Amino acid sequence: MSKKITLLGSTGSIGTQSLDVIRAQGYEVFGLSAHSHVEKILEQIEEFHPRYVCMTDPDAAARLDVALAGRANAPRLLTGPEGLKELAAMDGPDVVLNSVVGIAGLGASLTAIESGHDLALANKESLVTGGHLVTQAVAKHGVKLLPVDSEHSAIFQCLQDKESAKSLTKILLTASGGPFFGMKTEELRGKTKADALKHPNWNMGAKITIDSATLMNKGLELIEAVWLFGLPPEKIQIVVQRQSIVHSAVQYSDNSIIAQLGVPDMRIPIQYALTYPARVPGVVPELDFTTLKLLTFDVADEETFRCLAACKKAIKKGGLGPCAANGANEEAVKLFLEDKIGFLDIGRLVEAVVDSDSFGGDYTLADVYECDKMARAFVRAHL
Repeated sequence: MSKKITLLGSTGSIGTQSLDVIRAQGYEVFGLSAHSHVEKILEQIEEFHPRYVCMTDPDAAARLDVALAGRANAPRLLTGPEGLKELAAMDGPDVVLNSVVGIAGLGASLTAIESGHDLALANKESLVTGGHLVTQAVAKHGVKLLPVDSEHSAIFQCLQDKESAKSLTKILLTASGGPFFGMKTEELRGKTKADALKHPNWNMGAKITIDSATLMNKGLELIEAVWLFGLPPEKIQIVVQRQSIVHSAVQYSDNSIIAQLGVPDMRIPIQYALTYPARVPGVVPELDFTTLKLLTFDVADEETFRCLAACKKAIKKGGLGPCAANGANEEAVKLFLEDKIGFLDIGRLVEAVVDSDSFGGDYTLADVYECDKMARAFVRAHL
């Protein structure tokens, strides 16, 4: 069945891999968005002919407007964060895929849901910072929330037997361990961004690759899993699976375990989210079990990788705790990539923000943005 897709964040790593899937399936691209990468989105416009395009950076939007001037069948151009929400709300697509990086994707996620669209969610920060708001909106509007993260897609696939899902007792959330697996604090002290950007298994953007190195990514995914699957954090066990072949697993009341395996390629979970509930031939090679020499499983080191410990504290505090952790991390990673702080400072700053307040209670969307702003300011004040 042909589908129409709106893809938010089309020029990033997940966005370009999503277009691989869309191309292979022959789906129609209804809308695209990017922040500032004009050259890449021009190439995408040329190939996929979207009806609408949004550039959230005003300068980039102005450059794109000039580049599109005089073109036949040029897409309508939207600009800024409000343009992103306008695109997410538009009637037409069967699925909105949100692969925007960071809290910038939250407003678009909520808008897509409130407009009645099924949402394929790669923007984990939507659930981390506004999980209460997102899950309430999904329930109210009766739409599907389809996880794109490889681990959450794996769990989602393992829970498709609705009767068995009622007997879920534990989630095994796998982690690659990142490029610094097995190292202790002293060994990490001098690590640079070049070191941290060398992920052993996955092809990802810079921010998520740094998050993988600090294990912040796994902390965010723990929070995301709490909201997606309704289990308390103590029922979600993080297991380091260095080969990134077992993407996650679920355990039932009889202690049987069902796992999802595959090659480490994000196009598998992207495709499942876009074709759900159908499974169709895709662009990813099959996993050859005869080439697998071993699969290893290890404990995640929270003592060394403080971001993971901070995320566990944050979700237990509830309320805006996860939002504060996320905001602190986004700011700290930005500073690290600018060579303004060291690798270990990321975990120190995230944990300090989480420890600075109780963060409990219900919250509004305005509260989320205010908390995010506060967390970023805290980081800048405590360098």
